[in-house]
Formats: sequence, structure tokens, C-alpha cells
Amino acid sequence: MTRRRRLSQSRYRAGKRRWSAEVMRRSNALDLKGGIFRSASPRKIAASLKRSSEQSRRRKGTAYQSAMSMLNFYINRAGTQLSLNRKRILERAKPELRRLFRRES
Repeated sequence: MTRRRRLSQSRYRAGKRRWSAEVMRRSNALDLKGGIFRSASPRKIAASLKRSSEQSRRRKGTAYQSAMSMLNFYINRAGTQLSLNRKRILERAKPELRRLFRRES
């Protein structure tokens, strides 16, 4: 592989990685409180997502769908960058969100 090709591939990968950060900033569904996904409490994360999704007038689905979708989007897009502890906290926010929306099964 030539040096030129390697550079273009690395630029492509770098640009591809950044699109999800842009989605988080400019999401048309929710206006999230800054740093909410860094919280140590699954309950606080779920409550903030619920509050944001209920206040949003731009969402396409229900408030529950928007909140759960944003949480899943963050978990999936963070990928290997999430520590096990952080991922555990975010996964625990899902049942908490279901509880807040009274969607327990």
C-alpha cells in the first residue's frame, strides 16, 4: 500500500468517526443536558432523558421512543471507547427509563 493511499484511508476513518458526535450535538429529536451520559447514576441519566424527550416538540415518535433511542444510539456509537463500568451504568439506565415511563414488562 502506498503512503498516499494510507493517508486517504486514515482521513476517511477519522471523518467517519465524527459523524455520531455531530448527531449528538445537532439531534433533531432531543435537546440533551450537557454531559448527561457521564453521570454516575443510571436514575439521573434516565430522568434527564425523560425530561428532554417530553419537552421536545421536534421528535417523531413518542417521548419513550425518543429517549430510549438516544440512549441506545449513544451506547452503540461509543463502541470500544466505553469502559465496562460506564457501559454497565448506561445499560442500567434502560430499565430505569422503562420504569419512569411505566413500560415495565
